[in-house]
Amino acid sequence: MSYNNLSKEELKKELENLQKQYKEIQDKNISLDMSRGKPGLDQLAISMGMLDVLTSESDLKAEDGTDCRNYGVLDGIPEAKRLMADMMDTDPDNVIVCGNSSLNLMYDCIAKSFTHGVLGSTPWGKLDKVKWLCPSPGYDRHFMVTESFGIELITVDLHEDGPDMDQVEELVKDEAVKGIWCIPKYSNPSGVTYSDEVVKRMANLKPAAKDFRIFWDNAYAIHHINNDEANQDKLLDIITECEKAGNPNMVMEFASTSKVTFPGAGIAAMASSKENISAIKDLMKFQTIGFDKLNQLRHVKYFKDFSGMVKHMEKHADLLKPKFEAVLKVLNEELKDLEIAKWTNPNGGYFISLDVMEGCAKKVVAMCKDAGMVLTGAGATFPYGKDPKDSNIRIAPSFASPEDLIEASKILVVCTKIATIEKLLAE
Repeated sequence: MSYNNLSKEELKKELENLQKQYKEIQDKNISLDMSRGKPGLDQLAISMGMLDVLTSESDLKAEDGTDCRNYGVLDGIPEAKRLMADMMDTDPDNVIVCGNSSLNLMYDCIAKSFTHGVLGSTPWGKLDKVKWLCPSPGYDRHFMVTESFGIELITVDLHEDGPDMDQVEELVKDEAVKGIWCIPKYSNPSGVTYSDEVVKRMANLKPAAKDFRIFWDNAYAIHHINNDEANQDKLLDIITECEKAGNPNMVMEFASTSKVTFPGAGIAAMASSKENISAIKDLMKFQTIGFDKLNQLRHVKYFKDFSGMVKHMEKHADLLKPKFEAVLKVLNEELKDLEIAKWTNPNGGYFISLDVMEGCAKKVVAMCKDAGMVLTGAGATFPYGKDPKDSNIRIAPSFASPEDLIEASKILVVCTKIATIEKLLAE
């Protein structure tokens, strides 16, 4: 049954029934939160053993003899650089291992570009206008970082294979465009992975600004939901592709173990060309003597190597898959035949992207909140928090239990149906 085939009288009758269901939900005083991609308590529990790996003085030295309790080592201990390089599919010489937050690294790189410029270019803070490309729907915190510096945000359409590269190639002809946000694998919130063609076109960009940078936030590089390799997305290495294209300095790649171990106590890394890394280290030496080497050492001792990290991620997948399946099951059973919404079925990452009827997202999110279920604010996945179609909703299934997710998804479905019918009746 499609709502589009119902008469106005039939729609009104359906609306009355749904409003009764909604009132019953409100009377239950439910409290559910699907607003952020936080690992669940069950996921945090599987990393607890990492806290017990440093038990004697002999455990406190890095492989090069560095005492990790003391000052020093600006760019990370060798074994941590190797671990993160394997995670990012690059060379350890291209990597700096820092604190716990990759978002902080991205912010810091933009801040340094404003104060010191990029490899000798005019500092962005001295320019009249700085613009940034934002594939959307995308990560709200990315957009907020650049917005906080007064950078003009430009929306780029995100397709199933990545950003609309025709748009990107045209927009970078403007010298004021200094960068682009990218979440290339299991993108937040859509779950898409950039195709080989998109990665190659990105690496072969010819921007007017010589200080243009691709901010390649590979946050979900190993975050598969399926342990079956046939259902895991693959991504070309952007650093290698940029080198092939003669643009080795154009990309800055970021990653962390925030959703591998502990979000508040992981390790974050950036990777780029040797020239970029050297310039960043030259500036970084004025702001720190070194990051938390004990935490870096804990991660290496716990995982041993990248294969140990991969096995650890299989445990995460076993916990996440039933949660995603719970949400998708309800959406498929309740909304598919009505033809009033569409949603993603990702192979990894932390989100499901739901597109409701145009003009209904804010209404749906507000109704869910009034029914006791919190979602990310409608519009958050677009620059300035403004979804031009008012249709995209980000669903974060990771924190709740599968049982709670079924309950939450039913609330979402009822609210979506009500908002859709009210929109149809108003037309």
